[in-house]
Amino acid sequence: MAYKDAKVYFDGSHYVAIPHTTRPKKLTRAPPPQTLRVTEALQPYRDYEPYREDGDDGGFITLASDDDIPTVPTEAESENGKRNVLPASDTPKEMTYKQIFNEAYKETEGQRRAERTESIYRVMRPFFSDDDKTRTFVRVNMDRKQRNLISRRIRMCRKAAMQDFNYFCTFTYDDKLHTEESFRKRLKQTLGRFHTRSGWMYIGVWERSPVNKRLHFHGIFHIPENTLPGCFMKRNDYNFRKHDRVETVENSYFAERFGRNDMKEIGDKSEVGDALRYIMKYLEKSGERIVYSKGLYQFFISDILDDDVACEIAKGDLYNSKKLVLFDDFACFDEGVYMGQASPETIARLRKVN
Repeated sequence: MAYKDAKVYFDGSHYVAIPHTTRPKKLTRAPPPQTLRVTEALQPYRDYEPYREDGDDGGFITLASDDDIPTVPTEAESENGKRNVLPASDTPKEMTYKQIFNEAYKETEGQRRAERTESIYRVMRPFFSDDDKTRTFVRVNMDRKQRNLISRRIRMCRKAAMQDFNYFCTFTYDDKLHTEESFRKRLKQTLGRFHTRSGWMYIGVWERSPVNKRLHFHGIFHIPENTLPGCFMKRNDYNFRKHDRVETVENSYFAERFGRNDMKEIGDKSEVGDALRYIMKYLEKSGERIVYSKGLYQFFISDILDDDVACEIAKGDLYNSKKLVLFDDFACFDEGVYMGQASPETIARLRKVN
């Protein structure tokens, strides 16, 4: 075997393998983060990775001590009356620098990048000893948010390419049937039961309509044949965004339990790409988390023969220096045992990883 235990994914046109590699050395654990006592109403955020920078201080940014940190101004004291700081609270909380940044990032949702960066800088400035350290911290964490968004998009596309989705669905919150909290909870439970009992697979995102801020769930679904309850009903309504009457297809089962819904059948793979771009638009606009059903995977594991490699792609990464574009009929092996040529049936029997 030329490449043992390679991770293989589908990019929409070809299968691509990432050869198995080992790290040259074990990663060191970062020290505990420095915390501050602040009086802002901040949401807890447990994960923290301190920012490292080459310098004389051992690789860490020197932050202002708790005694030197001035009181952060309230919204009423902000410049030009703009909301550039977090809402004030009388109860002090212990927060990390990353937590404060994440809350400020959430508060400035919808702003352009330059304006958003400046707003977050005004929030973070009181917690640092000078302007340069503040701007460096904000810049590094803005880049971190951008990298995370790109990673989420790549992960979503790879998982979607491994599935055979056949429906694009939208479920709309109805205040006559649910509160927003119960709508989220009950819909999630219902979709989870269909996944467990009937093999449904889905990828989706929550979003609010731009005008009345009504909650929606958009998702692409793999619904096996004869597992969708209820019946389909055609509905003709006026669409305020398109300024025209639009005919939609609604499912009676979900209409009775959740309200208005739209279930559009996907005819070919190109429509899956359109649906993913639609979901991605809301992912980038609102910063909502992507909702996945269990069992979706990015990669399957297979040994790769030299003869099955069409070409190599230089990746420029420290640990994965190249990727391999494979022929469509490449041979699949599991721990040296031949499983067959690449096909949905063969891939289903191979190991999966994320």
